[in-house]
Amino acid sequence: MGGRVRRAAAAALLVLALGGCATFPEQGPREWREQMEGAGELGGPPVVPEDTPQPQTPAPPGPEGQSGPQEPPTGCQDPDPQVVATCLEPVGAIAVLPDATSALVGERQTGRVLRVQQGSEPRLVTTIPVDPTGGGGLTGLVLSPSYIEDQLVYAYITTPEDNRVVRLAAGEPPKPVLTGIPRGPINNGGALAVDEDGSLLVATGNAGLGTPPPDSLAGKLLRIDLQGRPAKGNPDPLSPTMSSGLQSPGGICVDPRRGAAWVTDRRAGEDVLHLIVPGQLPPPAWRWPDRPGVAGCMAQDGAVAVAQVRQQSLFVIRSDAKNAFVGAPETLLQETYGRLSAATLAPDGLLWLGTVNKAGGRPVPSDDRVIRIQPLAAGGDNRQ
Repeated sequence: MGGRVRRAAAAALLVLALGGCATFPEQGPREWREQMEGAGELGGPPVVPEDTPQPQTPAPPGPEGQSGPQEPPTGCQDPDPQVVATCLEPVGAIAVLPDATSALVGERQTGRVLRVQQGSEPRLVTTIPVDPTGGGGLTGLVLSPSYIEDQLVYAYITTPEDNRVVRLAAGEPPKPVLTGIPRGPINNGGALAVDEDGSLLVATGNAGLGTPPPDSLAGKLLRIDLQGRPAKGNPDPLSPTMSSGLQSPGGICVDPRRGAAWVTDRRAGEDVLHLIVPGQLPPPAWRWPDRPGVAGCMAQDGAVAVAQVRQQSLFVIRSDAKNAFVGAPETLLQETYGRLSAATLAPDGLLWLGTVNKAGGRPVPSDDRVIRIQPLAAGGDNRQ
């Protein structure tokens, strides 16, 4: 079947995966093991078909009333209805705006922040001077918890001197909020989120320092207020450090209903997912020994979806009321959009993803892209 039908089917699988309830008995830390089709209670992860050569004769209308196979991208025109923006540089971060139909997108290497919306050309909002070496650049972007009133945005960036959190306001240069986070030859990337109390969560890489000292801001999960001060409720009221033990974090996600916060991390021997708790991070809640390149994540109603760069897919797992993962994992969007990086939850509950195909992948003419995964609407039209 055509590309639009195939990707719409993938979107439908994703919605089911994120919205389903898990009632499986097993729980506790888990490792990914490839599931055989038909095995286990879920029958293994659903398989998204790979692209196949398009037929030369018109195909009959698809089940959603679409007329045959869609054409591949041409230049910056991508016919996939899930694609919101095209022809970007590798995407480092996404922050969806309150209208849920537009978003701010940060390009990791250029420092550009663009406003994107389906059907419109990306519009440059600002350019932040960044140094992308050592995995750094612009790797975190989040709206102020009172964005509707103050229109402020926070970014995690790498400069020639350090890694830092900056505040963006219309018509003003970036204002430092938290500086002095060590930078080094590797592991400069970081991530941002807002927790249920309105504090900023800041995941920092270890900057190649191995195990940084306790008083260092490297390799930590920081929790600060909007002025960069230690947030109330931190283990040490005088320190911004909430947790320690990170190496190369890829994303933070907060479940808006449960309040649980998760952070992905890429280690020397494995990729992991941590439940964020005060103090030293506990053993990972999930491990990937094959190191698929975990990046951004999204959490909703106990489901956690993790973008994977090297595996070019979205990995979905579900947790019980005690935040222990249960049931079989699912791998979605396999090689559908290429190398997935940034991921975030929109106010309407949909998932936005960014790609990094120009950075080591096999880009199509419309890369790099921002994708908005949405449920099938009545009549099969996914456009908003």
